[in-house]
Amino acid sequence: MKTPCCSEEDIPECCDMKGFLSFLILWIVHNRKMRGCEISRELKKRRGTEPSPGTIYPVLKDLKTKGLLSSDSKKRYSLTTKGEKELLTALQYFSKIFFDVEEMFSCCSENSLTSQHAEL
Repeated sequence: MKTPCCSEEDIPECCDMKGFLSFLILWIVHNRKMRGCEISRELKKRRGTEPSPGTIYPVLKDLKTKGLLSSDSKKRYSLTTKGEKELLTALQYFSKIFFDVEEMFSCCSENSLTSQHAEL
């Protein structure tokens, strides 16, 4: 049996594997301050669907409560110093998990899937 790459203690606070929404939000706001509606639109570009306010705002509140995000008087969210460290930790965590991402993508290419089905 293979040992997991990361122990429970190594898992960043924003990456509980229930989804990547918290991680994506940290990544999206790492370059510039954004309002919730801008974050939603950016998520739509990446995921194809725009999260509802009932989905995104509780996550923003949670990230703010954890001290990973702050907001200004115009309700623009930005990373805190703790959020920057958390994002770096999360990126390192994901690179450990998905170190073979190129292989994963090649497995799912049209040619690869066609040849796998031909072998069956």
